[in-house]
Amino acid sequence: MNLSCPSCGEDDDLSGERVVEAIVVTCGACGHRWERSTKPSCPTCGTTELRTVPLAILEKSRGTQLSMVGTRPIDLCPTCDAETIAHWQKNRPNPLMPDEVPNLMP
Repeated sequence: MNLSCPSCGEDDDLSGERVVEAIVVTCGACGHRWERSTKPSCPTCGTTELRTVPLAILEKSRGTQLSMVGTRPIDLCPTCDAETIAHWQKNRPNPLMPDEVPNLMP
């Protein structure tokens, strides 16, 4: 997630402090402070009504063989990621496969 100061655009010198249901972010460059929600949201449309689905974690095991070593949860937007959610629902209980797989060549 990209986060930058709404006042000066700084994206590196930022610090945050959790306060109840938000994080108060302070820009070290200009001193501007603002609240950011802790609830995940869609980077495209902004909705917070996301669907959490498992994404496979793949690693190279032997030769050119890939193995699924686990899963991690990802949040998908029911509007912007509708096609991906439909694909996952069709293939349940299998997790989604990542867009990029580990390079098999040394």
